[in-house]
Amino acid sequence: MSGSRAVRKLAVAVSLLPLLAACGADGETASAGKQSAGSAGQLDVPADAGAELKNQYLVENAIADCMKEQGFTYTAVAPVDPASSWATDGADYELTKKFRQKYGFGYTARAVYPDDPELVGDRSANEPSANAKYVETLTPAQKTAYDKALGSVPGSEKGQNDWTGCLATANKKVYGSTSPKELLDASSRSQENAQALNGDQKLVGLAQSYASCLKRDGIPVTTTQPTSIGEMVKLQASASAPAGGGGPAAAAENPDGTSTESMSKEEALPLLTKEIALAMKDLECGKDFRAAYFPQFFKNPGSTGAG
Repeated sequence: MSGSRAVRKLAVAVSLLPLLAACGADGETASAGKQSAGSAGQLDVPADAGAELKNQYLVENAIADCMKEQGFTYTAVAPVDPASSWATDGADYELTKKFRQKYGFGYTARAVYPDDPELVGDRSANEPSANAKYVETLTPAQKTAYDKALGSVPGSEKGQNDWTGCLATANKKVYGSTSPKELLDASSRSQENAQALNGDQKLVGLAQSYASCLKRDGIPVTTTQPTSIGEMVKLQASASAPAGGGGPAAAAENPDGTSTESMSKEEALPLLTKEIALAMKDLECGKDFRAAYFPQFFKNPGSTGAG
């Protein structure tokens, strides 16, 4: 499952900590943390961060320390708190209701409200990261040295079975090991967590009630798994979103390779009305399910979300 905004797509698999640290090192993760005033390039660890999230912050700070020792500047990249990333995707009923009453799932609404920050998200997320900007100032020889100092993840090159460089140093410092077994163990925990949620009889019962409600409203039900049902209707809406409406079809091309024409506001308004109705039916049908699901989901990092 995924959130309604692209900036949140990497946040869900929070148990794959070493891999997430590596992604941050490449400057791909959107920075959402606060830079520490007392330590350039580092992050303040939120006081209320859980153990998993805290470790991600510590890995990033450890990479920055290591790179500084190697003579380079590295700006730690803040991981995304999974709880906040799901706030308007079902975790907070009132916030989700407010969002859906105006935007539906957020697909067709992009044609009606093209400049609305609730839909376009943080524009800075599409700008080059601080690390990317820094690397651009280096000479080719310095870039080569920077890449070597930073290191890479297991499997990046043939025969490479471990993290290297500062990625290895940071993972060793935080997790006590640079072995890819840590990632495999995390992946196994993710599967176990998902299995636990799908096997929870209370959640199974609530998911069945959720599905029955959707069926009464004429909404197709393709799954009743607790880890899947919460995003099922939104994914269906995404797949059928019209070109220019903000869904996957918005990026479609004509046969000659040119982009499809954006939908006008007038064309989008009736479609948005239908999307809002669908999104609200889904929200109300799944209200009791989500109220029980999300507290469990946040205790089981790496398990699939239900927006």
